[in-house]
Order: sequence, then structure tokens, then C-alpha cells
Amino acid sequence: MQHYLVIIESPYKAPAINSYLGKEYKVMASVGHVRDLPKSTLGVDTDHDFAVKYINIKGKSDIINQLKKEVKNADKVYFATDPDREGEAISWHLATVLGIKPEEANRVTFNDITKKTVLAGMEHPRAIDMNLVNSQQARRILDRIVGYKISPYLWKTVRSGLSAGRVQSVATRIIVEREAEIKAFVPKEYWTIEATLKTPKRAKITAKFFGDKNGKIELACEDDAKKVTDACENGEFIVSASEVTKKHRSPNPPFITSTLQQEASKRLGFQSKRTMLVAQELYEGINLGTENGGTHGLITYMRTDSLRVSDEAAEAAKDFIISKYGSDCYPSKRRVFKSNASAQDAHEAIRPADLTLPPERVKGTLSSDQYKLYKLIWDRFIASQMKNAELEVLSADISCGEYIFKSSEYVVSFKGYMLAYDDTGDEAQPKTKLPELSAGDRLTKEALDSKQNFTDPPAHYTEGSLIKFLEEKGIGRPSTYAQTITTIVQRGYVKREKKALVSTPLGEATVKLMKKNFPEIVDYKFTASVEEDLDKIARGEETMTEVLGDFYGDFSKTLEKAQESIKDNKVKIPDEESDIICEKCGRKMVIKHGRFGTFAACPGYPECKNTKAIDKKGNVMEKKTEEPEKTDMKCEKCGGDIVIRSSSYGRFYACSNFPKCRYTKAILEPIGVKCPKCGSDIVKAYGKKKNLYYRCEKYPECDFSSWDLPTAEKCPKCGKMLFEKKGKGLYCADAACGYKDFEDKK
Repeated sequence: MQHYLVIIESPYKAPAINSYLGKEYKVMASVGHVRDLPKSTLGVDTDHDFAVKYINIKGKSDIINQLKKEVKNADKVYFATDPDREGEAISWHLATVLGIKPEEANRVTFNDITKKTVLAGMEHPRAIDMNLVNSQQARRILDRIVGYKISPYLWKTVRSGLSAGRVQSVATRIIVEREAEIKAFVPKEYWTIEATLKTPKRAKITAKFFGDKNGKIELACEDDAKKVTDACENGEFIVSASEVTKKHRSPNPPFITSTLQQEASKRLGFQSKRTMLVAQELYEGINLGTENGGTHGLITYMRTDSLRVSDEAAEAAKDFIISKYGSDCYPSKRRVFKSNASAQDAHEAIRPADLTLPPERVKGTLSSDQYKLYKLIWDRFIASQMKNAELEVLSADISCGEYIFKSSEYVVSFKGYMLAYDDTGDEAQPKTKLPELSAGDRLTKEALDSKQNFTDPPAHYTEGSLIKFLEEKGIGRPSTYAQTITTIVQRGYVKREKKALVSTPLGEATVKLMKKNFPEIVDYKFTASVEEDLDKIARGEETMTEVLGDFYGDFSKTLEKAQESIKDNKVKIPDEESDIICEKCGRKMVIKHGRFGTFAACPGYPECKNTKAIDKKGNVMEKKTEEPEKTDMKCEKCGGDIVIRSSSYGRFYACSNFPKCRYTKAILEPIGVKCPKCGSDIVKAYGKKKNLYYRCEKYPECDFSSWDLPTAEKCPKCGKMLFEKKGKGLYCADAACGYKDFEDKK
């Protein structure tokens, strides 16, 4: 029997793909990237055509070795990583470490994880697309250069631990500038007048003040409004013009990555990161139970900016719509949506992968988040293929003396796509029936109300509105937006206030510094142009070296100039006032950022040194005081009572006279296994980073220690101690012996 190896990214897709392909196929996961740039160095030789030094990612050696072993036994190897640039690069890295030439590799892609799509993809393997790989490499190198060159500059001028990035710095600037607009905003007063009227047939309508025969009149103050209300208080309201028109409302297209994040934020309250994680789960496959055929991927690939829908999916939607809503809800001609000019058309729009699996049918096998997002995607896609909604709109001009009021009412005469996806949102709900109104009708006034209003400042960005802005400006890619927002929040440049993204003093100071010293990096147009260059690489119109060379020439000069003026550009971050009151002196405490995180401190330092730990939401964390456990032991140093205390490293003995006496002693926890060197007990211990290891209780007299768990079992080959590698199995302590039972444990 022939043996084929299929390498994917995520292990969660393996059960479904394996079941579709059969016994002669073995599906293994790389669990993402296996190689990357080194963390400790730039890893890019800017003097020699940007040659890249890739290293195997720490912790991936076992996976790589397993894949190498399987490749040797396989008649054919398929690379089935995600169908995008990142996935193409992962396939290239995998082929490289496995000794397979990119042009000889069998690259397959699946837009969704269904049997039909997987089998079709396997029938059409291709070589690895090096244009896509180089586009991904160029992006990674650009981001690495910006991050590694500018971040140290920020450490020296602002604060340690900060970072810069091509997209994150621009995103921060957008939020900072919106905050500046809000702070600078001066509200402007205006007044509105609304009349509540009854028609001759006693139907109630509302009409808003418009102006007079010369046009619209702005009511800037109370006197302006009073002039109108006084004139109309006893006046007669007469319909001067009335018209009923029919309007059509078209459905929105199916989701792409950015619109899915926007709508999930608006309708479900999901942060973009949460949306993408749940979408990934829906794409990779979920066990729907035997009654639904086991594990299925429920949606198409969720990283896409294309609005294309396959003919097959469109036909399936047509059948579903006609079956559920009737033939009058399907348009006479199939809908085709036009993608943005810069869209990558490799994938379809985000849609259900199988229309025989509606949300209600699989609800019981999905988590709450999975169901909500799947239903959102399902409803939006079905609606996108349906007929327009039809509205009847009544528009009327109503005169009162010299003044004109306008009224507008509507009814939905044919729901069409609204049966599947109601997108009226916060709009005023339509009437069930339009009032009858004709020119010359005299209306009865029930109320005439004036109201003072003030213009609103620009709204804070939410995740949804920020993503929309980034997409419109061509900044970054939709697939990276979630991570970008997460990063700028984690760095402290931006904070969340309910759904709003609000800049912090740190973000404002950093943007000011970046605009002064690295204007291109935070320039909207420049960042968008970089994305265009990356697209050109993907299409084979430009080379990676050309794009990187053009960027780095100017960037290196800018960096050199900025480095020369470090001393002049040091920034002091103003303290952020909190609502926390210092109980010692009564001042409002300020937010500080230290080595160990964010905390509240009294601004009266050094006279008042009060501090408080706070959580991510800025709330005070109460100190937990735990009474130490008493013992019958006495301190070897001072004779005081010995108690048992706890720390992040575990329980330990301590003198009750602390801090006068600082005597401590570890509490050793034997594991029930004897030391192979001296025969004493082996105990648990903790390293500097709180990671567990095992050592002899007589350490340092006996130097035995191990990260893996020593066992009482003996090697069947040489009789020496066996160790347990977590999640794997047993292996012999003697490397020369080489015994291990990993394979028997699969």
C-alpha cells in the first residue's frame, strides 16, 4: 500500500482531513511556523541584499524530527498549510527543513474543510509560489527592521519595554489624533422643533421644522426657536405637498475579514481577537456528532478580502432561499459583488462551507461564541444572495404660515433579504401602514416641542471603526488588525473604555516623538504604499530586494539622524490621574508604570510613599493577608518560633521574628523515588523562573537534578533509571542506550 504524507498547520483540522482522504494518507500538523528570525538579533543582513538568517523555533525540534521520519517513509508529501501568504511561507519553510525543493513540492490549498473541497484540492497540487513567499518575507523583514531599529530608540527616549511597528505605530497615531480632536472640540448650540400632528383620518405623524420658502433655516439659539414656535402655536398646519415613492434596499455583500470583525464588534460585542479565534475554530472543523457526519469545517477561510462566491455555493444558496423563503425572494439574476481593486482574489468571501448544516441544526454541538458567529456569517451570506427589500416612503411638506415642516414615514412593503438579515439597525422602526395624506389636508396640532441641542464631538474609535478606517486607507492587512489592536493596548499606548479605544499619555508622547523623528513610519500614505509594494511582489511585478532596498535607503538615514539627537528628545510621560484616593494624605493617586507592571502611587512622594497594586481595569487589588501556619520547630538563628509561609515558589519554613530574623528553609517534597547517585530522596524544586525541576535532597553535596520526572521504573535494555518526558512517555537516562517508548504510546 502506498503511503502519502499531508502536512497542515493546525492539529485541529487533522481528524476531518484524515477521514476524507483514507487510510493511505497520514495527516500531521506543523503547529504553525517551524522557522523564524532569531529573537536576540536582527537576523537580516542589510548590507548583503537582505539575506535572512532563519533558525528553527525553540520547542519545534520534536515536530521537525517526526516529520523528517515520516517524509522518508512517504511515497509523496503534500503541503496543505493555510491558503494565504503566511501559509505559503510556512510550506516553504517546511520544505526547506525537510530537504524538498520548492519547485518540486506538492502544494495544495483548501478554501474550506469539507470533503468535496479537500478531495478537489488534492487532485491539483502545484509548486510553492515563491512570489507569495517573498511577499511574506518582505513584510516580516520590514517589520523586523522597523521594530528592532526604532524600539531601542524608544527605550532610550521614552521608556523601556516599548515597541514600534509599521502598522501599530500608525494605528496608535490615528487614535491619538482622534483624542486630540475630541479635546479641542467646542460644542455648538442648535435647536430643533418637532410637531406632532393628526391627519383628517386621525393617523398620527411627526414633522420636523425645516425653514421657509427660501430654504433651510438654522436655529442657533432659543430666541430663534421661540420665534418659530410663537408663530406656529396657533397657526394652521396644511399639507402643501405629499408624495409616496417606492425605494429598493440592497443587501450587503457577504463578509470579508475586516467587515466580519466590524459587524461582530457591533452586533455581538466581540473584540477583533475574539472574532478571529472563533472564526479559526469554525474553519478548522468541529465535531458535530455522528448524526451530522462527525467533524466538519463550518466556514470558508476567514482571512480574505475578496467578495467572490463560487458558482457551486451560489447555486446552493439559491436552492436554500427558494426552499425556505419562496421563489419570489430570489432575484431574477444572481448577485455578483465587486471586490476592492487591491483585494487578493485567491479565496472566496467568508461564507458557510455547507448549506446543509444551518446554525439551528448544529447549535447543540457549538459553544455560545461559535454559534453566534456562525449564525452571523450564515445570515449575512444567505441575505447577500436574496432579492432587494422594497420600501414605500411617504414624504410631505407641511406649511404653517411662512414656515415649512417636513415629514417622512415608511413601510417595508416587501422584506426580501430582510427575512434573513435585518440591517435596519438603530433606524426608526417603520410603520405598519402609511398614513393617507394629500395636498391641501388640514392637520390637527397635538404638540409643538422645541429642544436645545449641542453638536457632538467626533466619536472615539472602537475596534470596528478603527478597522474600517485602516482598511479604507489601505493600512496593513485585515488578517493583522486583531493583533495590531492587541499590541497597542498591551504596550499601554491605548486603553479600552468599554468599547472605545482611548489614547494614553504614553501613546500621545510616543506618537509626538515618532512624528518628529520618523515621520514616514507613522504616515498613512507611506504605510499604504508599502502594502501596495508587497502586493506587487506577490504578483511578481517587483522583487523583494528592490522593495526592501528602496525602503532601507531612506530609513537608515532617518535613523542615523534620530540617533544623533537622542539626548534632545528624551520624553517625560505626564502622570495619569486616577479616581483612587490615597487614604494616608487624601490626594488623588496617579498611575505609574514600573518593572513589574502598572500600579497606583501617591503624587506626594517622597513625603507620602503610599502605593497600591491595580488590575488591568485600573481597580485596586486588595492584599490577601494569610495567617502563617504554626509549627513546633524553633529557629536555628534566634530561637524564635518557626512558621510555614507560602510564596510563588511554594511553601517554606520561616522565622516568626521576620524582618528582624530572616531565617528561611525550603520545605522539601519527596516524589517517592531515590537518587540514582547517592540513594537519598529526590524532591521537587523550583528554578528562578518558577519552573519545576527535580533534585537530590542533599543538593549541593549531591549534584543530581533533572527537568524530566525521575521514575522508579528500570530500563528494560540496560537496567538504569527511566525518566518521564511530559506528554510523551518514558526514556532511558543513559543516552548511549537510547531506549524510549514514545512510539508505543501513540
